Amino acid sequence: MLTMSDPSPPHGIRMIDVGDKPVTTRTAHASARLAARAETISRIRAGELEKGDAVAAARIAGIMAAKRTSDIVPLCHPLPLEAVEVAIAFPEPEIVAIDTVVRATARTGVEMEALVAASAAALTIYDMCKSIDPDMTVERIRLEEKTGGVRGDYTRRV
Repeated sequence: MLTMSDPSPPHGIRMIDVGDKPVTTRTAHASARLAARAETISRIRAGELEKGDAVAAARIAGIMAAKRTSDIVPLCHPLPLEAVEVAIAFPEPEIVAIDTVVRATARTGVEMEALVAASAAALTIYDMCKSIDPDMTVERIRLEEKTGGVRGDYTRRV
């Protein structure tokens, strides 16, 4: 029988015990991009999609996804999130940029919540546009920055 003190559970997979970690304020900033035809981006910006306002839907999807991260990423701890922000921008004619920031006071970080929020926001826009632009690409989902925790802060260099 597996006990809490066993160092290596079957198949080498385990949830990390965070019980002895200090409770600190932790933040994470993640991003994603959606590449699409310029015409598709124009329709997103103007709110002229058959399904409605993709920007508003993506913000809601990102927030909801961050709150449910532990339900879809098997080894994540459920966390009491204090804030989730989802920003959508259009830096180039063929790009939607998604930035998410998640904050919690907890024993473990919120990087996965920020990454899941960015992913869900991008996928929501994809879903709302797939009938008019099936060649879209969700790309560059990545952690940009994190603060708090025993390993310290991190900022992506490039």
